[in-house]
Amino acid sequence: MQSQVEKNSEIDLAISGMSCASCASRIEVAVNKVPGVLSVAINLATERAHVNLTSKVTHKQIQQAIKDAGYGSEMIDHEHQHTEVKGNGWHVVFATLLSLPLLVPMILNFAGVHLMLPGWLQLALATPVQFWLGAGFYKAGWKAAINKNGNMDLLVTIGTTAAYGLSLYMLYKGSVHLYFEASSAVISLVLLGKWLEQRAKRQTTEAIRALQALKPDIARIKRENEEVDVSLSLVKVGDLVIVRPGERIPVDGLIIEGSGYVDEALITGESAPVNKTIGQQVTGGSVNLDALLLINTQVIGTETTLSRIIRLVEDAQIAKPHIQRLVDKVSAIFVPVVLVIAFITLVGWVITTGSWEQAILNAVAVLVIACPCALGLATPTAIMCGTGAAARYGILIKDANVLELALKVNTVVFDKTGTLTEGKPLLTALRAINTDEINLIKLAAALEKGSLHPLAKAVLDYATKHNIFASNATDLRDIAGKGVEAWVEDRTVYLGNERWMAELEISMDILMPFAQTLKEKSHTISWLAEEVNGVRKILGFLAFADEIKPVAKHAVSALNQLGVESVLLTGDNAISAKQVANDIGIMKVLSEQTPETKSKVIADLKNQGKVIAMVGDGINDAPALAIADVSFAMSAGSDIAMHTADVTLMRSDPSLVADTIDISRRTYSKIKQNLFWAFIYNLIGIPLAAFGLLNPVIAGVAMALSSVSVVTNSLMLKSWKPIDFDERHR
Repeated sequence: MQSQVEKNSEIDLAISGMSCASCASRIEVAVNKVPGVLSVAINLATERAHVNLTSKVTHKQIQQAIKDAGYGSEMIDHEHQHTEVKGNGWHVVFATLLSLPLLVPMILNFAGVHLMLPGWLQLALATPVQFWLGAGFYKAGWKAAINKNGNMDLLVTIGTTAAYGLSLYMLYKGSVHLYFEASSAVISLVLLGKWLEQRAKRQTTEAIRALQALKPDIARIKRENEEVDVSLSLVKVGDLVIVRPGERIPVDGLIIEGSGYVDEALITGESAPVNKTIGQQVTGGSVNLDALLLINTQVIGTETTLSRIIRLVEDAQIAKPHIQRLVDKVSAIFVPVVLVIAFITLVGWVITTGSWEQAILNAVAVLVIACPCALGLATPTAIMCGTGAAARYGILIKDANVLELALKVNTVVFDKTGTLTEGKPLLTALRAINTDEINLIKLAAALEKGSLHPLAKAVLDYATKHNIFASNATDLRDIAGKGVEAWVEDRTVYLGNERWMAELEISMDILMPFAQTLKEKSHTISWLAEEVNGVRKILGFLAFADEIKPVAKHAVSALNQLGVESVLLTGDNAISAKQVANDIGIMKVLSEQTPETKSKVIADLKNQGKVIAMVGDGINDAPALAIADVSFAMSAGSDIAMHTADVTLMRSDPSLVADTIDISRRTYSKIKQNLFWAFIYNLIGIPLAAFGLLNPVIAGVAMALSSVSVVTNSLMLKSWKPIDFDERHR
């Protein structure tokens, strides 16, 4: 199975020629038919395709399938830049200048002023608009027709050609009632609508472009005591990079010289600069504010933190949520249905009035008012704006389906250490019996050497600070949820929690009053015991204090505002856990849990009908995170959790959990609003046009505005801020 997974790959393509949701659906169907394609997602707003495929299919086969469907494609990679789309603004200007003389007499006619341009002049003005400036509609419409596919361009082409042809016929017959203004105005309005839509869509990709702009093109390398400026693509792991004050850091690396403040706002969402010193990690894209830094390069290319963030945001924006399935089904039949309605309108008016002239105009209005583009843009533009706004504040959402689940979350389960507390416990007290305190530390340090656990680091830091050298340990065993044991100095030594000591039948009675006092002050207690010749006895305990994060109380309060329950799930003792919960306002506490029982607790909560979000470090809490509906992982930007969690929080702020739920709810509210307006335009506009209550020009205005209004509504998400953001960052 593993080998099969390794053979699978992903590609991204830029798609050209799409004009509405029907186009996106057509491409998806075409690509899915290629043997070896696992899945495909088309984003109309970004004009991109994301394809999962096996080794049995080549990139050229995918591109050929897209070409056969009538569209163009170009391979892109994760390092590409989102360039500004060049809109055909001059098309709009020329079309408007040529159409205005045709429209002015019609407008004056409503005011009682009868003015009519000669027929030959109307023909001269309308023809270049129809066949030169509107040539793109003919090309796209023709491709759609020969591929048995309907799209917006086909509707515009048929509608305007009918109006132009009718006018040409009426001119030939010598009639003064011509409709060149209808065909010309519709093309001008659709061109204007597309241009405005393109400008608006560009703003939805602003978040990604802002991230990509963080990558410097040049890095200053120190080689053989010389400074050399090289292209960023030529930097290698191990290179020494010099970064001067005010410059952007080009690579992920370790500071080996210098210290100062670094601005990481656009990466982590943290507004305050962070002090960085020798031995600390820095992230490419952040700004060195006030120091001369020498950085040892550790990560380059697509694996840098910034590249992975961009990739996560792009993947989230191209993925389709479940709500899009309804839209796709409607889009697949939308254009054929509109063509049928237009034909029925034509026939109906001819039968009832005998006027081919009026029948054609009403059928044209039906074709022009139809808004398949608005349907296609309703969901992706909202998702792009929502995930982009979240990323700006350090919230990386894996995909659109996570957004859909997050808005339903009604219970958030927090791990304690590193999530609600600083995750940097200090050894603040110890008590020894049957030995001395120095030997107690020597034995504890022996068991903790090599461990990455925060409590282990606290023990080793204490030993180093007090010049206590750890004993040598062998046969080390890590007992999940209990502690560690090893062979040290001709005896077995145990270091773990109170429950494990009780299981080992080791009495702690003499020291329990002292331990109880510390537990009531939110200290975590680790007990040390030994076994010699089959006899076990207690040697003492170590007490650790871990400060509660200043934002932890706000995190719980913000969830309460959203109607979401908070639960504390921890391996700590009940008294310590309860004290932390009381301090930050959590009512439900589940303490003394192992990694195995944590996942069972999550399963039990889900069985009660709750939608669960689990917040942890992404590693120690892996079983619980895996079973939760939505998993949140705290990250410093380089954690493995960025690959596995549903939501990665780029700074260790539990308040971002409530913010994620909030932006999810707001994003889906926008999706529903967009879909409502997209459907209502068509549900109201098409019948009005069919019954002759809409002039084709007015229909063109409505169609042009529909897509723009949907995108503009989505763009309102760009102003979103986390709950009480200004107060939290004072």
